[in-house]
Parts: sequence; structure tokens; C-alpha cells
Amino acid sequence: MENEQLSNSTIFPLGDKVQANFTGDAYLKMVFTDPEPLNTAIGNVTFAPGARNNWHAHQVGQVLLVTGGKGWYQEEGKAARLLLTGDVINIPPNVKHWHGATKDSWFVHLAMTPGATEWFEAVDDEWFDQL
Repeated sequence: MENEQLSNSTIFPLGDKVQANFTGDAYLKMVFTDPEPLNTAIGNVTFAPGARNNWHAHQVGQVLLVTGGKGWYQEEGKAARLLLTGDVINIPPNVKHWHGATKDSWFVHLAMTPGATEWFEAVDDEWFDQL
């Protein structure tokens, strides 16, 4: 079931396993790194069930385009928001946030990220388990 769900959610190759700033198994395949014409990197990020990134913020902001599965997005001080295929998230500059898969689903998104990323602490396991 998991492999079928993943193959139905993945447009781009899985990529390499991310080693830092993530909890659980997550994979990154950069699909666009050319500075022209958009001046933004675009990465395809695939999260195994329960995987998520640490709290972080982007100097210039970020846009997420959800291409498959079910995931969470949360800004600091706000409730977590369930994300589904087709959702688009526009993250303003310097807003502390995290995103990742639900406990029972793979989650895949394209991340358009111009500028630098500042990484913070991991999302608390006890809190995540209550979602």
C-alpha cells in the first residue's frame, strides 16, 4: 500500500535521503536550480509517514505546491493545517514554520525557495503525536 501510494504521489524521482533538519525519512530531488529567470530553487520533497522538517524560516519566503499525499503545515503561534493534493501555501519572509507528512500518509510537495533558510529546533514528538 505505501509503495502504491508513493508512486501515485510522485511526479519527480525520489531523490536523496535528507540527513539534517528532519525527523523521520524524507527525500529531496532538486528539480530547478538555475538562477534565471526565477531566481529560486525548486525542490521535490517526499516525506514518509510521520516525517517532518524542523521549525525554520526563509529570508525571502517560500511557496509549497502539494502534489500528493496528506501533510501538515504550521506557523509558529497558529494551529496546524492539514494539506492535501493541490494545496498551495504562500509562506511570508521570516515566518517560523514546519511542514511534513501525517502519521499515516506519504506527503509530497514542490518547494520554491529563494534566499537563505534558517533552521531551528525539531517539532516536539509528543505534540506531533497528538495531531
